[in-house]
Amino acid sequence: MEDFFTYVALFSAALLLIWLLLYFYKRNLKKEKKAYSESRLKKQRTESGGIDFVRCPMCNTPLAQGEDMTSRVFRPMNTPDQRMTILGCPHCYPSVERGARRTCPVCRKDVPLDGYLIARLFNKEHNKKHVIITGCTLCYGPQKKQRE
Repeated sequence: MEDFFTYVALFSAALLLIWLLLYFYKRNLKKEKKAYSESRLKKQRTESGGIDFVRCPMCNTPLAQGEDMTSRVFRPMNTPDQRMTILGCPHCYPSVERGARRTCPVCRKDVPLDGYLIARLFNKEHNKKHVIITGCTLCYGPQKKQRE
């Protein structure tokens, strides 16, 4: 009978060690995965000097390295002020991923898949660019004029 209790105690200790090893392994793996996913995201400096993720203006999803916005710029590139349309990012254009919503940052309405954001692109010195979104096809564009 004493051997039985000894075996049960050893078995319990072995199970506890295995459980602790798995727990710490999964915890470490979770930290590494989070650090890797954050290192893949594009970053930019804010006006206050801090660092923030680059986000899609339509669906507000952070963009990873290598993911670009789909947009069209009109007029020659050497003018200081240009009109542009923003169709979206890989998460919201050409198809919307689950959990992403295409929303206009000006009027807060849902932008349809065939809609786009209308913006102005300012070319500043030292090859810097600045974009101001003026609206979407629902609140600023040609579809608004057709409704009126």
